[in-house]
Amino acid sequence: MIIKWSKTRASTTSERILDKRDAEMKFRGNGKLLWNLTKNSLAQQSPNGIAKNVLPASSYSTAQKTIPLEQPSLLKYHVLPLEETLNRFMTTVEPLLTPEEFQQQKGITTEFLQKQGRELQLLLESTGSKEKNWLAHRWLKAAYLTYRDPVTVFVSPGMTFPKQNFRNSREFVDYTARVIYGLVEFNDMVHANKIPIVKMGKNELDNSQFGKVFGTCRIPKRGTDDIVYNPESDYVVVIYKNHFYQLKIYSNEGKLIAAPYLAAQLENVVLKETKVGIPYGILTTDSRDNWAEAYENLAETPGNRDALKTIQGALFTVSLDEGTTLKEGEEADELILSLIHGSGSKINSGNRWMDKTIQLVVNPNGNVGFTYEHSPAEGQPIAMMMDYVVQKMKEDPNFGQSGSKDFIPAQKIHFSLSNKSLEKSLNVAQENVDKLAAALQMKVLKFNGFGKDFIKKQRLGPDSFVQMALQLAFYKMHAEPPAQYESAHLRIFDGGRTETIRSCSNESLAFARAMQNPNVTDQERAAKLREAVVSHQTYAKLALQGKGVDRHLLGLKLMALEHSKPIPEFFKSPGFVKSSHFRMSTSQVATKYDAFMGYGPATDDGYACCYNPRDNDIILAISAWRHCPITDHLKFAQTLEQSFFEMKNVLEKNPPETKSKL
Repeated sequence: MIIKWSKTRASTTSERILDKRDAEMKFRGNGKLLWNLTKNSLAQQSPNGIAKNVLPASSYSTAQKTIPLEQPSLLKYHVLPLEETLNRFMTTVEPLLTPEEFQQQKGITTEFLQKQGRELQLLLESTGSKEKNWLAHRWLKAAYLTYRDPVTVFVSPGMTFPKQNFRNSREFVDYTARVIYGLVEFNDMVHANKIPIVKMGKNELDNSQFGKVFGTCRIPKRGTDDIVYNPESDYVVVIYKNHFYQLKIYSNEGKLIAAPYLAAQLENVVLKETKVGIPYGILTTDSRDNWAEAYENLAETPGNRDALKTIQGALFTVSLDEGTTLKEGEEADELILSLIHGSGSKINSGNRWMDKTIQLVVNPNGNVGFTYEHSPAEGQPIAMMMDYVVQKMKEDPNFGQSGSKDFIPAQKIHFSLSNKSLEKSLNVAQENVDKLAAALQMKVLKFNGFGKDFIKKQRLGPDSFVQMALQLAFYKMHAEPPAQYESAHLRIFDGGRTETIRSCSNESLAFARAMQNPNVTDQERAAKLREAVVSHQTYAKLALQGKGVDRHLLGLKLMALEHSKPIPEFFKSPGFVKSSHFRMSTSQVATKYDAFMGYGPATDDGYACCYNPRDNDIILAISAWRHCPITDHLKFAQTLEQSFFEMKNVLEKNPPETKSKL
């Protein structure tokens, strides 16, 4: 279902070159670095740059306290003409249907256009005329807050930092303290509105999402979760051996505490806690309704309610994990899995609070990264934070040394095991997260054959090129094309989140078939590849303008639900069902560092692939489910690598035509 899955992958995309003249640089101090990071996080991503979007104001928020940022020029989110959307929809479903199914779909779509669709369109147009963004708060609720599967694996990605080499525990806490310092400094810049505002063409892009990730937390509720915002929080919560500590990050005078003094507090926590505590955090890894029931039991006592409120109000959490031994050759796989689910109840899954938007995770074995809860943010802002901190630490060996020496000792947050039901919930959560961790398979492919530089020399967009490689690899393995999801940001709109880029097209299928047909020449294959890339870029540009099909169709379906009307048969049609069953769930999260993002597949019989195309290599995190007999993440990685080389080969034999100098 589109409501269930398109939400979980909210990467964004934009293939363009951003110019300094296109930006209003409202910053000083760290401005040059911030501009470069903003430019890179957008322009680096070819036709798909996962950037930032807004978590809208809604009735689901109990503490809507966010950073004010006036951007009056942002566009109102439109309602497209129904016929335009349905025509585009028919083009996207054709490669996924048999000729008979496509003819059947034509009749169903025509009837929908003339009857129920027209009625729902009028309702949506009426709604859209009254709201700046009719989609934003509905997307938050439908795509996230009512979603009942665990946020672990299904919703929350992991974002890695470059691998570290901690020689001792002192280096471990010193590094962690400096990262905390850097993240808080980044948040201070968000507060000061120093994040550059950039433009796509003539349109300013929404920058408000940066103010929605710090201090934000989901609250489990039966049926529909809540979400709270605490952007002015002055502390983080440290989790070690399942124990929770409140660590103040500002002095009494409001000055950021220097990293060495934060490190001293972290060291005190590590020295103090010698035994593993009750894993209350593991409750947050379970299904939302299971966690909601446990939450009610946990919150029965005043002390536990205070503890919950303290964790929820933190700027972010910091998980100091138990060290694990890494298997040779699987280090990157284990890194991303540890961020996604904590590697199980016997390792670090209890050392988390999965409801927090930002969880910094640091392991003595050198594994570092974020686990981020997806509701308020897309992926690139999270990557940009990582870029900022890593770059500051790399450029300045003394980064974090300045600041207040007036620290406040970390305070332990106390929970009590209040009733038998809570014990049962803990046991159930442990069993469930262990099953989930065992079910998710991951292979990180670090492809060194070429990177963006080669692709650009072929006058192709790197993102579209990777998307076509994924189409080809899937076709090679499964002899059919997959519905392939990639998100485009809607940042030109006030409160915009994402639109789906439907990467599977008639052109991508023709390309995949040509590559597999021995009777087709390399010249023809190169031509088909270029046509497929152009087709993807065309759809990506439409999606960036809010002219995809998925959000409009979701809006029509929601109108039926909101007005107690029957769901039209169109939403059960072969074209809609097959094109919404995203067997390839993909996104690009770009960074120049040896880092990447990863997450779980969107369907039982599919794959997820998040990738970071760098100048001379491409890092791809590929996941699949162990229980599916037809998917194979290892074979897919091998086939994808083979596809990259085959595409390179046909392009080198048929280089792009040189432009005339006349």
